[in-house]
Amino acid sequence: MSHDISITGQITPEQIPQFAEQGFKTIINNRPDGEEPNQPTSAELAAAAEKAGLAYKEVSFAGNELNQNHVEEFADFFNQAEQPVLIFCRTGNRSTGIYEAAKRMDLLDD
Repeated sequence: MSHDISITGQITPEQIPQFAEQGFKTIINNRPDGEEPNQPTSAELAAAAEKAGLAYKEVSFAGNELNQNHVEEFADFFNQAEQPVLIFCRTGNRSTGIYEAAKRMDLLDD
């Protein structure tokens, strides 16, 4: 894989400064708000990312609702994003799925 990415489960705003210290430049959120109680909102995560100097994008979808529009939006942002990129959802499965779909469709730049 030529991309510099990490895929993980749910992150918190408090963790974002640590991700910046680890060298990440961009965060992509694939998890919709409100899936479970006490889940941080995308707005909270975006604010923490901005404060830490990281780019942030939400391309969220329910686990079984991944579609062409999601994949294209993800790929468009990913291709211009500064790497390394941290991609997350609840468990990492959705994020892996959207990344792999974009690769299969040849939407990701090398």
